[in-house]
Amino acid sequence: MDVKRKVEITRVNPQDWPDGTPAWKEEDPDLGYDIIPAERYTSEAFAKLEWDRLWTKVWLLGGRSDDMREPGDYICTEIGKESVLIVRQEDGSVRAFPNVCLHRGNKLRPEGLGNAEKFQCMYHHWTYDLGGAICRIPDRDTFPQGAPPGARLPSYPCGEWGGFVWYSLNPDVEPLADYLDPMQKHLAPYHIERMAWKRDITVEWDCNWKAAVDAFSEVYHVQGIHPQLQWYLDDTNAQIDVYGKHSRYLVPFATVSARVALPSAIPPAIEHIMIQAGMDPAEYEGRVSDIRLDVQRFKREHGPEQGRDYSELNDDQLTDDYHYTIFPNVSLNVHADDVMMFRMRPHATDPNKMLYDVWMFELVPEGEEWPDRVRHQHFRHGDRTIGQVLDQDAFNLPTVQKGMHSDAFPGLWIGDQELRIRAFHKSITDYVYPDGQRPGDL
Repeated sequence: MDVKRKVEITRVNPQDWPDGTPAWKEEDPDLGYDIIPAERYTSEAFAKLEWDRLWTKVWLLGGRSDDMREPGDYICTEIGKESVLIVRQEDGSVRAFPNVCLHRGNKLRPEGLGNAEKFQCMYHHWTYDLGGAICRIPDRDTFPQGAPPGARLPSYPCGEWGGFVWYSLNPDVEPLADYLDPMQKHLAPYHIERMAWKRDITVEWDCNWKAAVDAFSEVYHVQGIHPQLQWYLDDTNAQIDVYGKHSRYLVPFATVSARVALPSAIPPAIEHIMIQAGMDPAEYEGRVSDIRLDVQRFKREHGPEQGRDYSELNDDQLTDDYHYTIFPNVSLNVHADDVMMFRMRPHATDPNKMLYDVWMFELVPEGEEWPDRVRHQHFRHGDRTIGQVLDQDAFNLPTVQKGMHSDAFPGLWIGDQELRIRAFHKSITDYVYPDGQRPGDL
């Protein structure tokens, strides 16, 4: 990389911050440099393998725990062809069930949030209690065979961590804590549970779900798709770490890219960072190259009086983007004061389409009233803006998807800055081909 300027970064050593987010560089895994076949993004056959061997085996993000505060509160979420009901029980636990009546297959609830004392099918009024048991079959005497086996909905593994609820379609899935490890130690110091909903949208994108995961797994594309971000962050100085199935990069914010000339005036995007921290850019007398560290010092000093507890975060976390991917489909831009979370969901039948969920949360300062929950919105790409940066990705990814169908494109030619993509596909391979045998090039 031809760059002459590096941002001053002091990475945290374990002995300096033993209980906080690990910030030291992990040794890179040796994953080779083979082409990643394009068929993984375009083939219906591979999408079927993914469904059978990946989506039905892993833990999946279902929703936010604070949407399920009371018994009977539920989240109805969809993944591929399946619809899942996640329900708060009377004892405070959460349980998950297929969202389908065992009589004739009608959905019990539409996708979204709600509260119910019981779940009654609109079609024939078969009724289920909060634990999934059938509690009423109208005209039961006309069913000589009795109720369906077990007289209850099957139960999916379900659990909570980090202010979120998780479920799996796999009855034999490993414990949630084991699956997420080591993400708990990384993310717990941010206390996402102290952050309130700021945005909740679902957008239909014309690309494979993996193309979206890829786009949020590297900053190599900033120079191409997001050139304005070069006046906001340093895309040449990202630290990449792989943790088995999961991964992250650390990107310096409140600075400028080494790909652009150091400006004499404060760029507007960095001014915004300063204002959010409580600083007045007009009174700042330092150099642009000093702003990142000065913002860190200011937030460390003034956070408590603003009702913001940064005591568990290291200095870099007060400015920088700690970006995580929780395999297979959760992407988090994690900051001291907010989190931008993305959930990429596969289309039920078409590998060229997906659902893109944008969940944004913002820290509620101590003593301030918790805001009302934002309303969920669902629309197709192009119907409305989702913000400049995300619009840029949304505009680009359909052309990527179309290009992957070309006979002239055998697959992804991945470089070192895209190590997370290669690690992502290594994990996909481990699930889709657990015996190590891969038929053809899929």
